[in-house]
Amino acid sequence: MEEVARLLRPPNAPPLPHLHKPNGGGGAHSRDWLHQSLPTGDLPAFREAPAFRNGRGCAAAPTIHVAMTLDATYLRGSLAGVLSILKHTSCPENVTFHFVAVSPFHDLGRTVAAAFPSLPFRIYRFDDALVRGKISSSVRRALDQPLNYARIYLADLLPRAVRRVIYFDSDLVVVDDVARLWGIELGPYVLGAPEYCHANFTAYFTDRFWSDPDFPHALDGRARRPCYFNTGVMVMDLEKWRAGGYTRRLEGWMEVQKKVARIYELGSLPPFLLVFAGEVKGVEHRWNQHGLGGDNVEGLCRDLHPGPVSLLHWSGKGKPWLRLDAGRPCQLDGLWEPYDLLLRRRDQSPFAVDV
Repeated sequence: MEEVARLLRPPNAPPLPHLHKPNGGGGAHSRDWLHQSLPTGDLPAFREAPAFRNGRGCAAAPTIHVAMTLDATYLRGSLAGVLSILKHTSCPENVTFHFVAVSPFHDLGRTVAAAFPSLPFRIYRFDDALVRGKISSSVRRALDQPLNYARIYLADLLPRAVRRVIYFDSDLVVVDDVARLWGIELGPYVLGAPEYCHANFTAYFTDRFWSDPDFPHALDGRARRPCYFNTGVMVMDLEKWRAGGYTRRLEGWMEVQKKVARIYELGSLPPFLLVFAGEVKGVEHRWNQHGLGGDNVEGLCRDLHPGPVSLLHWSGKGKPWLRLDAGRPCQLDGLWEPYDLLLRRRDQSPFAVDV
């Protein structure tokens, strides 16, 4: 567990060199770290994060585009993810965030702006009617929410000037410079993500899928053997996506699931596997230490996978903020806690739901 010890920096550890805290000298961003953000509606209050400034050599650094979703249930996780990205990158002012939300659209935007006053970001309204008739029930209710499918529509939602984006789920923290992930070469591929070829690929589809005379042949002719990859961390070439009509390809499998036969059980993941598995640019596993939330049913504690860590991902049912609030945290939940911006806890927390 040496990697855990390395990542568990004490709360009073010295900040990174590029960290800048306003000192109260006036101006819109001169507020104390513990300044209380104004609550918006039923959303909880969050502390204002420190301002992060570029280090040396950032003048020629590229703009990095990061996409995430926003909703009341996962807002706490999203803000923790943003803070982790800014804290660990050498050029934080070069990171632009693209948030996709359904509602409360304006309250969510005000909450982000209050917690990160100098953050460059845009919020895009996701019309859940796009997927309302295409979603079928899965093994966990959270996987059935329309916003879970928003990643399919990023190429349509984001401006065409955004040619590449990193998609991050809202239950992760980044503990490395995100520029390293941004800089991977995709080559001919549309997506880059860590692949896990030791996983049982057949388990992600039902017996009905594998017994069909035609469905399995959709995986034929791939550049490499189809392998599982987690869609919570993806580098996406939006130009290739748009040119290849990949949104429609994914929707096609969702329609098969809804109208023809039940061929999978795990929300938006299986359509991605059907369209992209075997055609993904492999990324180092350090960029998605996933599964820290346990499985999709019980959400039991899990350890890190062997190897270095650049990103910790609480995929699965168990979320670190819920376990911390309940006083029953897993050991690795302590790695998420330093990024939690929640100012106070309420008796009726909007996060205390079945996810």
